[in-house]
Amino acid sequence: MTVKINRRFGMIGAGRMGSALIRGILGAKILPSDRIMASDVDRAALASLNEETGIKTTTDNSLLARSSDIILLALKPDRIRPVLEEIKSALTADHLIVSIAAGIPIRLIEDFSGGRSRIIRVMPNTPALIGEGAAAFSRGRMATREDVDELKAILEAVGTAVELPEKNLDAVTGLSGSGPAFVFMVIEALADGGVKMGLPRTVAMQLAAQTVAGAAKMVLETKKHPGELKDQVASPGGTTIAGISQLERGGLRAALIEAVEAATKRSMELGNKS
Repeated sequence: MTVKINRRFGMIGAGRMGSALIRGILGAKILPSDRIMASDVDRAALASLNEETGIKTTTDNSLLARSSDIILLALKPDRIRPVLEEIKSALTADHLIVSIAAGIPIRLIEDFSGGRSRIIRVMPNTPALIGEGAAAFSRGRMATREDVDELKAILEAVGTAVELPEKNLDAVTGLSGSGPAFVFMVIEALADGGVKMGLPRTVAMQLAAQTVAGAAKMVLETKKHPGELKDQVASPGGTTIAGISQLERGGLRAALIEAVEAATKRSMELGNKS
């Protein structure tokens, strides 16, 4: 059943991720366009979003805050402090503030709101742009069950969402937040391998991308461990086990684990700097 939100929704930052969430909200009929507003310094981005979706737009963040019940901070981490300074006088106990800024802790936003506003921190990822996102979120101490239900409905309009303690969100940033870039590199490398062995570039890329998409879907739908699914492909003395042996020699498994670890630590550093 679709959750209907009877509140005004405002988004600060009209970039790709925030715009994808707005499209998801409208597509799922969670909110009508006349109850949504976006603000940004980029007037062209606002005009494009208004033309596509019919939502209201402004360049005045304070006006947006005063006109909204839910405020989505769809901003880069270095823009959070200046924007919170700009809107803090407009924030009240009636506001739900949702932040998707990597590494920015709930406590920082609570400080700017004087501890009055309800806060939820979210880590989405770019596949949300095509409705296949994987997001995790954590609620602040003032957030209500209704807040969580409404936010989850918004996130699930563009993929899946899970609730976790805030201490886990840096790891989520390292895994699903940064993970698409790691997978894109895997797809590119698989396609390069196909080209090396004589396939046309377009064919190699199509096969590599579909192979990754299909393998991921098998994990999700069968709920089998990836190791079990791998073993089903790798027959004794066959081609697949020869390739797997080479991947192990090349350290693929360790490289991916260390990539998630490095991205997680960087998220922690951003939070500490804030």
